[in-house]
Amino acid sequence: MAEDPSTPDLSNFVCFSLYAASHAFNRLYQPLLEPLGLTYPQYLVMTVLWGSDGKLVGEIGSQLDLVSSTLTPLLKRLEGAGLVERARDQKDERQVRVRLTEAGLALRVQAEAIPACVLAATGLSITELRDLRNRIDKLRETVSSRPAPDGNSEGH
Repeated sequence: MAEDPSTPDLSNFVCFSLYAASHAFNRLYQPLLEPLGLTYPQYLVMTVLWGSDGKLVGEIGSQLDLVSSTLTPLLKRLEGAGLVERARDQKDERQVRVRLTEAGLALRVQAEAIPACVLAATGLSITELRDLRNRIDKLRETVSSRPAPDGNSEGH
């Protein structure tokens, strides 16, 4: 029986490959982050703050491409865990600034081995991984800057 050509084939979907890869990375990170008491999204927030402490909520959201309604609960959980503090910005009270606590700063030391573990798990060299990341970033930027296409095409 011949396959119906109008039926989508997941093996042709770039978006599915990225989706499945994202899930694989989440499974990879989970046991690495569990001892730190962090979820992957919380780890991303902490990584942003470890790189530059004292950011505004909007700056964190922009860097992680997260809207406030997604970011605020993450920050509340991190604050509840004693890893960050949120306070109104002194220059603009409408803004909230997020700072690491001593515990949040100390957690960075425990997290230092994670990138090397992830690199090893990919089986790629650092150069190959950077190239892949750059290509995915370019794809994301291109897709984000264009309106949704009409009709069907290969490579969904």
